[in-house]
Amino acid sequence: MTKRKLGRGVAVVGAGMSKFGAFPEKTTRDLFVEAFKDMRASVDKGLDANDIEALYIGNYSSDLFERQGHTAPIMADWIGLTPRPATRVEDACASSGVALRQGLLAVASGAYDVVLVGGIEVMNKLPIAEVTEALATAGDMLYEIPAGFTFPGFYAAMATAYMHRYGATPEALMQVALKNHDNGALNEKAQFNSTIAAVMEGKRRSAEKKGRPIPTWANEMEFLHDDRANPMIAWPLRLFDCSPVTDGATAVLLVSEEIARQYTDDPITIIGSGQASDGALHDRPDLTSIGAAKKASQMAYEMAGVTANDIKVAEVHDCFTIAEIIATEDIGFFEPGKGHEAAEEGLTTRHGPKPINTSGGLKSKGHPVGASGAGQAVEIFKQMRGKAGERQVDRDVDLALTHNVGGTGQTAVVHIYERK
Repeated sequence: MTKRKLGRGVAVVGAGMSKFGAFPEKTTRDLFVEAFKDMRASVDKGLDANDIEALYIGNYSSDLFERQGHTAPIMADWIGLTPRPATRVEDACASSGVALRQGLLAVASGAYDVVLVGGIEVMNKLPIAEVTEALATAGDMLYEIPAGFTFPGFYAAMATAYMHRYGATPEALMQVALKNHDNGALNEKAQFNSTIAAVMEGKRRSAEKKGRPIPTWANEMEFLHDDRANPMIAWPLRLFDCSPVTDGATAVLLVSEEIARQYTDDPITIIGSGQASDGALHDRPDLTSIGAAKKASQMAYEMAGVTANDIKVAEVHDCFTIAEIIATEDIGFFEPGKGHEAAEEGLTTRHGPKPINTSGGLKSKGHPVGASGAGQAVEIFKQMRGKAGERQVDRDVDLALTHNVGGTGQTAVVHIYERK
């Protein structure tokens, strides 16, 4: 098989995002303007918007969530970039990760020198039952959804298969939630920027204020085991194992490496990219791994000429806590069946040897599905440039990775970044 490489170097010179959260009063265009302004402010030497030659916008389903289709040119119009070409990319939760890859390939091919990649989603305009129905369309509507599956059910099936094969426990999943809330508490853009300990304290204060019995949880794990505080959604996944319903937008500026220093003296180069696909979950022989993610990461490592051992920090797709554990194995950080042990041993914390989801991940930062992939690149851009504030890892980040999954793994895209 021919080793693939990019036609020329491509660098990230700016990256930004809106606040993630529930904003029923806002539209995707409002949030994308916020993300664009944040990205523009991150470009050290300034950005003339006229330099941007094309836009690739990841969006899962503004059609269902907002009753608005044809969103890419609307985004271009709202940031003043018409008549430049604007393309919407849809690959479920991997939409903006794939948009990032399309922008990368467009610049690497020489078609453009400067490309804006974005991600957008507004999900809170619908009641939760309709949100669940909209998200279900990323599964197999012919075979899976009529059988009663929702996305918590899909990942619960993966979790039970993983636990059965490798002896993992629900406590390993809880450790992922604890870690990601600890990280998200340090991210001012996160939807849930509070630790689980802080959530506990808030519930105690609320009970006292309402004159109800004050809960007496001894620690966070006891709280997470409480069926009232942390109800079961789909065994073994509880509420705090699930990413929230989120509105948000992200923006990343890609330029050819030759002109990168016109924008910053500290560019981040994308040196590897891989994308793969798979069938629906019901037809896979193994529920304990996502084959498309393994293939995409192998492609990215090969293109970059590095290995998993070389990566200093990663943002992975943790739509559910089990997804993070499986992801750490699929990208080669840990052997199959060892990801749950790594989570319990603290190996993936900010100060561990393999920091995962320093942003708080989808679990705490939030998961506006069409914006999440590019949002991972925003965090990597900050970590690699030493600008992640209190959540900055305590090492030199010269190589990093993002892992973005669509649906139950029908799509997976992986990127590798280098600071030279």
